[in-house]
Amino acid sequence: MPTKRPMITIHDQQTNEVITREMNEEEFAAFELSVAKDAEEQAQIEQANAAKAALLARLGITAEEAALLLA
Repeated sequence: MPTKRPMITIHDQQTNEVITREMNEEEFAAFELSVAKDAEEQAQIEQANAAKAALLARLGITAEEAALLLA
């Protein structure tokens, strides 16, 4: 059974017609690429935050104390 794709809603403002349909191949490929890119960016952010937390723990200071040192 094929996977159900996300729906797209298109509103033609000139005719006020509203069309809701499943994504086509091109739209779905772009959607999947966007989701993968977002997941990669989120993983990088989480990795950077973990590295910052580990450094603060090694230094024995809080984020607020580190901000004071850098101000």
